[in-house]
Amino acid sequence: MTNDAGEPPAELKSPKHWIIGDPLPTEKLEGQLLPKRIALPVFASDALSSVAYAPQELLMVLTVGGLAFLAFAPWVAAVVVLLMATVALSYRQLIRAYPSGGGDYEVAHKNLGEKAGLVVASALLVDYVMTVVVSVASGVDNIISAFPALNPWRVELAVVFVIILAAMNLRGVSESGKAFAVPTYFFAASVLLLVGTGLVQIAMGNPPVAESSQYSVEGEDLTQAAIILLLLRSFASGCSALTGVEAVANGVPAFRAPKVRNAQKTLSLMVGLAIVMFVGLTALALVSGVHYAEDPCDLIGWNDCLTAPQPSLVAQIAAAVFGNDSILFFVVQAAAALVLLLAANTAFNGFPLLGSVLARDGYAPKSLSTRGDRLIYSNGVIILGLAAMVILVAFQANLTLLIQLYIIGVFVSFTLGQSGMVRHWIGLLRAGRARTGASAAGAAKQKAAKPGRPGPADDDHRPMTRGAIIRSLCINTFGATLTAVVLVVVTITKFTHGAWMVFLMMPILFILMMGVHRYYRDVEKEVEVDPTTTFGASGDHAIVLVGRMQKPTLKALDYAIAARHDSIEAVHVSLDDAQTKQLKKDWVKMNIHVKLRILSSPYRDLSHPLIQHIKQHREEHGSEVVTVYMPQYIVGHWWENILHNHKARRIRQKLMLVHGVTIALVPWLLDSSDLIYGRRSRPLPGQDRRGEPVRAVPRRPIAETTGKRGR
Repeated sequence: MTNDAGEPPAELKSPKHWIIGDPLPTEKLEGQLLPKRIALPVFASDALSSVAYAPQELLMVLTVGGLAFLAFAPWVAAVVVLLMATVALSYRQLIRAYPSGGGDYEVAHKNLGEKAGLVVASALLVDYVMTVVVSVASGVDNIISAFPALNPWRVELAVVFVIILAAMNLRGVSESGKAFAVPTYFFAASVLLLVGTGLVQIAMGNPPVAESSQYSVEGEDLTQAAIILLLLRSFASGCSALTGVEAVANGVPAFRAPKVRNAQKTLSLMVGLAIVMFVGLTALALVSGVHYAEDPCDLIGWNDCLTAPQPSLVAQIAAAVFGNDSILFFVVQAAAALVLLLAANTAFNGFPLLGSVLARDGYAPKSLSTRGDRLIYSNGVIILGLAAMVILVAFQANLTLLIQLYIIGVFVSFTLGQSGMVRHWIGLLRAGRARTGASAAGAAKQKAAKPGRPGPADDDHRPMTRGAIIRSLCINTFGATLTAVVLVVVTITKFTHGAWMVFLMMPILFILMMGVHRYYRDVEKEVEVDPTTTFGASGDHAIVLVGRMQKPTLKALDYAIAARHDSIEAVHVSLDDAQTKQLKKDWVKMNIHVKLRILSSPYRDLSHPLIQHIKQHREEHGSEVVTVYMPQYIVGHWWENILHNHKARRIRQKLMLVHGVTIALVPWLLDSSDLIYGRRSRPLPGQDRRGEPVRAVPRRPIAETTGKRGR
């Protein structure tokens, strides 16, 4: 039921639609795609928020060896920046070659084989879940730091925030992007203001001084091997700044046209901002003398280490630059806490898109490729939210434990994705092709178009010269080598701290995806058309299942008569002799000219006698199709389903296993069904709504038919 505009009436709104909004038609899909100004905060919140803790993790590990080891910080940070720039350049090539949204998974699957693709997919799925978990746990940590009384509710707060994030994303990519745009830009602006102000103070000869600069640290005695391991561990911790970089490559379909160019620009801007913020915070931390220890009591001279929380690196820099109780100090803190909490939004965009690609290829349930009411892959959002909540509850939202599971998956995907791109470019060079091969259809359209400068939508399919392919090959080769080295370093330094769980979860997901693919393959093989299987049923027989003489029974009988079957009968399975006797009297009284067959059931089972009767009928009359008509109540309240027995549903389930049987459900709308279908403009008698004839008529077949017997 719709209004003149073709929209559902207001009465049809369910609680789901109040939360996520009204359904959107498919033609509105383009309107849900993202312009660059919205795509940046949607896909960059994770990468930019990493800047809030990556410098802190880098310096914290170096401090284990003593304050003298902080001299290595600029060099370690420089390598991290080099890695960030390399990965960004590598992903620009990937976006160009594979803009369908599969990202590293699609590259590895097409160039390195099925197993490599599934390894990448399992790594990315784990990483997306951990992005939500770590981001929410970190955000809750910041809230509890400001309001310690909330600590007993840590897990509950984390679960509530995941639910809120999922609900906001279920409203659609466009709406969730607008909601997260302000906090992300607010954080970036506040950090840039912090870095800019600090640099101005340094230039004016008044460098900021952190409160922790007065504390010294007694370093551990380290061997030469331990020193190298410490530097590698510091580098691995700093590499957390790279989390979220891959999200843009996985989310290209969410961009407005030209998708490739917009995605590349967004990636470049995101990484550029992240590098400036990372370098600025690291430099200010070193200049102001921030000393951050893994164990606060390792800071010699700080007497409150057992009672007071250790201020974060960003907090210490903000206090040194703006003053401890200044408005700008609280602005920076609020922005950092908010963006850490909202960093999970990157995963809520990437996970559903990756799930849809996996479902398209048959490695995930098909439901993940279905767009919901708001034109997003809502099932993927729900699954991600549920998985994140389970892990948060299992680990009690403990950030110290959870962060050890982070970034392993992302470097697995980095390495295999870049290796796949190397093989992709080599394949193009060997084939002598000068196109990316990402869209043959787009290339054909470009050939057919009028000469001249290509429009924005054609920029995604511009041909590549041989020199451009060689340049891309060099970039991806360097990226694959560098990320492979980092993967080894990260694995060694984090494995014993809990990262082994990631290597346990990834094989489980790998096996599950292989199993799903095998199942779909077997089903497809089973149902495909072949030259030997034929279908040649002749004639049809109708059975109307009768319980008591009621309106739904008469409606089912009328439907069966109107269908003009070759033969028709009403069947009653007798469980109560008195009820059966009454039914026979009512049958005659209602002037029904359809044969009523009574089947006895000594063991009070409805389905077994009916199935035996159908099998016997088919043995006597050959390959007739038997249609069983069954009335079904349609109710408006969930609790009404409990009050009505489910014998009919159990009978249907068993009948579906009988060869040659078709089940026809005849709905009977109870008055409460108005809650589902909306209120009518005027009250109508039950006949119109239920399909019952206005005048009573004898129920009889239009023409007596005997069917074709003996076939």
